[in-house]
Amino acid sequence: MADYTVVNLKEVEDQAPKFDMSPHMEMRMARVALGLENSGLSYQRLAPNFRLPFGHKHRNQEEVYVLVGGSARVKLDDDVVDLKPFDAVRVPKDTMRGFEAGPEGAEFIAIGAPNTGPGDADTVQGWWS
Repeated sequence: MADYTVVNLKEVEDQAPKFDMSPHMEMRMARVALGLENSGLSYQRLAPNFRLPFGHKHRNQEEVYVLVGGSARVKLDDDVVDLKPFDAVRVPKDTMRGFEAGPEGAEFIAIGAPNTGPGDADTVQGWWS
């Protein structure tokens, strides 16, 4: 019998309310629900024109963000890049990043590897002011 897991990302618990980010953000982290051993995966939705109030980087995890709906800008260290649907952005572990949704909002799929579990991210409030 094949070993696999099927999870609807919209049915994974929304973590945004735990961080007082709701209703401006939806953040559904599926690493545990999928039983991922070597990577992480999440669905993130930003409300129209919402900018995350923090930037973050990782100690060990490289990430790829795929914009699957709407439009967005991403700040990567000192650079700001406009994104359109299906643009994919690879972000090395030590690059500070932050996101801002366009006028119609933004929906992302984020993939990270290796699986580092909790505690790998460093956040800076107000980083992109």
